[in-house]
Amino acid sequence: MEEVLAYIGIFLLACLKSIFPPVLGPQVGMTNLEIILITLAGLMTSVTLFTFLGEKIKRHVIPVFVKNPKKFSPKSRRMVRIWKKYGIVGVCFLTPLILSPPGGALLVSSVGAPRKQVFFYMLLFGIMWSVVWTYSVDWLMDIGLVNSH
Repeated sequence: MEEVLAYIGIFLLACLKSIFPPVLGPQVGMTNLEIILITLAGLMTSVTLFTFLGEKIKRHVIPVFVKNPKKFSPKSRRMVRIWKKYGIVGVCFLTPLILSPPGGALLVSSVGAPRKQVFFYMLLFGIMWSVVWTYSVDWLMDIGLVNSH
């Protein structure tokens, strides 16, 4: 039961930020394949949820937490600059790295990017980043820079 709870906890953290499973997975004894799969599952769950419900979340949930949201805030301007500069491929590339799965999915859904492309590129770059991070943490543990206990 404890192991199942650890996996569920790491999955839920992966829904928020894709770096959590590669960092926390070795602590609970996950294999590299399990870490990669749980990272992808968390990323794609967030992307699916926020892509399909993005507008509803922006309209009904965010106002609960942000009173009188500004239409043109520094954050919204930064998101528009990222979209104009990098497009769908760039945003999907940056999502696991910088933007977080909910942030990237909300950005692409708010600009109306085609869902099939969003899912394809998010999956592609999710695979890439999960493999890179998993084996980077593994390598850092092997050379002693990260403690596995």
